[in-house]
Amino acid sequence: MPTINPYLNFQGNTEKAFKFYQSIFGGEFIGGISRFTNAPEAEQLSEEERNKVMHVALPFGDNNMIMATDALESMGQKVKPGNNFYLCISADSREQADQFFKGLSEGAEIEMEMQDAFWGDYFGMLTDKFGIKWMITFAD
Repeated sequence: MPTINPYLNFQGNTEKAFKFYQSIFGGEFIGGISRFTNAPEAEQLSEEERNKVMHVALPFGDNNMIMATDALESMGQKVKPGNNFYLCISADSREQADQFFKGLSEGAEIEMEMQDAFWGDYFGMLTDKFGIKWMITFAD
C-alpha cells in the first residue's frame, strides 16, 4: 500500500529543526543525516553548502515519517510560506509511481521527471495545477 509523508524544506536549519523534533517525538534518524557533500554536483557547491542537510527522515508512528532538506539558494531554491513542504508518495512499484506522476502532471509544473536518482530510488517532483508540491518515489 502506498504511503504519504510530509517533506519539509528549510533555509539552512534542517539539522537544528530535526534534532528539536527528535527530542519531542523520539526515534532515530533513518539512515542518519545525508549531506550535500554526497551529491554528484557537490564540487559546484560552496564548502558551507556541502555541509548542509540533503536528506533526513524521522519515523513517526507506524509506517510514517517526517523528512526534510536544506533548500539551497545557489540551486534556485528560496524557502517561503507555501513552498516549504512537499507531500511525498512512496509507491509500491515503478508502474504505480508513473501512474501517480502522470495523473498529477496534468497542468503541472514539472520540477524533475520520473528517473533513477543517484541515491537509488525512482523519483520525480512536480507542482500540480492547484499549487501543491509533490514528490513521487519508489525504492526497489
